[in-house]
Amino acid sequence: MPSPNEITVAQLSRLIGTPAAPVVIDVRIDEDFAEDPDLIPTAFRHPHRDIAALAPQLAGRRVVVYCQQGKKISQGAMALLRNHRVNAEALVGGHFAWRDAGEPLLPADSIPRQQASGRSVWVTRHRPKIDRVACPWLIRRFVDASAQFLFVAPAEVVGVAEKFDATPFDIEGVFWSHRGDHCTFDTMLEEFRLETDALLKLSSVVRGADTDRHELAPQSAGLLAVSLGLSRMYRDDLEQIEAGMLVYDAFYRWARDAGDETHDWPQPSTRV
Repeated sequence: MPSPNEITVAQLSRLIGTPAAPVVIDVRIDEDFAEDPDLIPTAFRHPHRDIAALAPQLAGRRVVVYCQQGKKISQGAMALLRNHRVNAEALVGGHFAWRDAGEPLLPADSIPRQQASGRSVWVTRHRPKIDRVACPWLIRRFVDASAQFLFVAPAEVVGVAEKFDATPFDIEGVFWSHRGDHCTFDTMLEEFRLETDALLKLSSVVRGADTDRHELAPQSAGLLAVSLGLSRMYRDDLEQIEAGMLVYDAFYRWARDAGDETHDWPQPSTRV
């Protein structure tokens, strides 16, 4: 039974990927991280001795800290944050417990380098429809919760990426893009090692909508319709992305928790 200031792997797993996910901080020492350089989704690293410096930006937010085994380092980091009135919890069993439970782990070297602002910056074509909304949702919910997205003219994506140290995605000739008959969302699932059952189910819907192959999933036509509707509702791409986050939150919870549920009303009459 975890203490009031602890969270279990199962509890954290249910929160990751949802709007209710906490801020996750990896406080492992460098030697431990070097032996196992993977991260819990959305986690960022920070030295445990300097953890109090994060208190101002964590105010009002739920926070989970973890070290290698969930013992002295994460317990101490949690306690220091709570001394600064931060709602912090320690992950029971730490990194080892998450890993041993078979939960997804991000290869640290697959995550684009964060800028001085502490967040990754991505750039793509303006006027997003499907992949260019699905991918920002995936990044913010599973990779970097504070990621920034730039939407520019198609011909300027590569140049903007170079001048502003951003990562280009969903254009031809870059790493984060379509591969064969898979879309950019599929590429990100593979490279970030996020191929969970729920995200793979969602990826079929996204791929079907993005590549006009609605036979891949019955929901693909609906996703296309919603995506085109959003693109007509918003002139500002960033506002559209914020609205699209709710759409993909709903699709993810369907894929994770309600994929087999049906709805039939009124019920067929049983009278003879």
